[in-house]
Amino acid sequence: MDDQSDVHTDNSQNPTDKLLIKNDWQVLSPVAILYFTVSVFKHLFGNLIYLIPVLAVSYKSVLEHPYIWLPSILVMFALITLFAFVSFKVYRYRLTEDNIEIRSGIFNKKHLNLPFSRVQNVKIEQPIYYRFTGHACLQLDTAGSAKNEAKLVAIKLSFAQELKTLIQNQVPNDIMDTDEHNISTSTTELGVGSADNLGQQEKVLNQRKLSDLVIHGITSNRIWIFLGGLAPFYDNMFNSISEWLSTLGIELTELFNLQTRSLFEVGLYVLSLTMLVMFVLIGFSVIGAIVSFYGYTLSKLDDKYIRRSGLFTKHEVSMRLSRLQMIVQKQDWLDVLLKRINLKFEQTHSFSQNQNSSAANSKIIVPSIKPDESQALIDDAYPNNSLNNLVCNDRFTPISKGFILRNILFILMPVWLVITSFTIMNDKLMTSILVSVLFLGLCGLVVLRWKRWGVAKDKHFVYLRKGLIGVDYYCFPTYKVQQTQFKQNLFMKKRQLATVKFILASGSLMVPMINENLAYELINDGLYQVESCQKSWM
Repeated sequence: MDDQSDVHTDNSQNPTDKLLIKNDWQVLSPVAILYFTVSVFKHLFGNLIYLIPVLAVSYKSVLEHPYIWLPSILVMFALITLFAFVSFKVYRYRLTEDNIEIRSGIFNKKHLNLPFSRVQNVKIEQPIYYRFTGHACLQLDTAGSAKNEAKLVAIKLSFAQELKTLIQNQVPNDIMDTDEHNISTSTTELGVGSADNLGQQEKVLNQRKLSDLVIHGITSNRIWIFLGGLAPFYDNMFNSISEWLSTLGIELTELFNLQTRSLFEVGLYVLSLTMLVMFVLIGFSVIGAIVSFYGYTLSKLDDKYIRRSGLFTKHEVSMRLSRLQMIVQKQDWLDVLLKRINLKFEQTHSFSQNQNSSAANSKIIVPSIKPDESQALIDDAYPNNSLNNLVCNDRFTPISKGFILRNILFILMPVWLVITSFTIMNDKLMTSILVSVLFLGLCGLVVLRWKRWGVAKDKHFVYLRKGLIGVDYYCFPTYKVQQTQFKQNLFMKKRQLATVKFILASGSLMVPMINENLAYELINDGLYQVESCQKSWM
């Protein structure tokens, strides 16, 4: 086969027959060149974005030497195109009755052999540049190492949907009986956003409107991360912005000069400038939320959750309820004020070298929903849970106040004493005062952190509460716990305190400095549930 499209034009054989071919290596459609090109650009710009502040303050020097940067850009584009073409030429795949093989790589040759029995999720992505040609990308995720993930790029969308269904049919019956939960499939059309267009057996659980995405963009923490990343370049950026504004007749140095302006005027200018910057960053954050979650639909088909979203690239992620390990209800401080919740369904993922990718693929996020919507989704996934009752009546058991004592007396205070002593000895009284104010602020954050911590349990679930200014709630079935850890130092033993750590297939959770008896109770209940429950944690 010279092209993936031939799989569909050959009338003598259907897709099932093609899956039975054992020795016929196939190539991708030529449109795959575009995929590899975009992938290289995304990788490059993903790293170059950190240089934006540097370019912002040195753009004049760059523009002054076009004979250097212009040829460099042209050479870079040529190399990227060549790399994409070669990647397309060396990519080969074949499908057998029960596995997929992929050969790829230019400098680092890769040969992947993935049995269908190990597939955990089947995801289809359709970038905007594939919608006009009817192509898509199919990704097979496993419960093992991220190195075993397979991705078919530039295959026909119809073939991708057929393959999702046929993966399950190609697994031997003995494997299907025991490991049926390893396969997540859906025969619905990719990118469908309304209930009318979904399969008849598929039930829509939640949809997000554009206004919800705007709120999510405003309340997300992308703004503060961006501001923190720009911190080292504030001085240079201020000088560059000041020079640009001076060409428009606006002198920042004059506006913020306390010798010519009153303190009130300077403060007003600072506030106005800060608000302007914040509005710009909020705009970027809102755009990011819309791009990621536009057309969001969460639906349920049998025992599977299916999430579809994306403005430019349509994403579809499936999750079997049997693989659901934990539900997380997150609220940042703005979410608390606006009474919004970001809900996360976390399933099994591998602890591989590519941890970030693995973790991202193991979650279904429902952005910016109301408390009643959140509780309805939690009740659907975990019937008979008590989370809402615990939250409304504040029935979480707090951790010990020793948490405050430990962090302030043994961590913050020694550092504060050393720094203030040094500054006073060097006659830097103002610095000493600022350090002291910072110390008091950190002490306040420690108290807030302690206040957020809490733990509760019932017959079937464990509930954790933690946070700082915002608050997060964690709910997981006790029988899903794979391992528990009991930690107790001499200080804690004297005060009958202990730290408990729960290890699940989706990650670990820790509860510090709780009563020793409660710690033993949590561990013993976990062991009992694991030994007595007949349900599979997978």
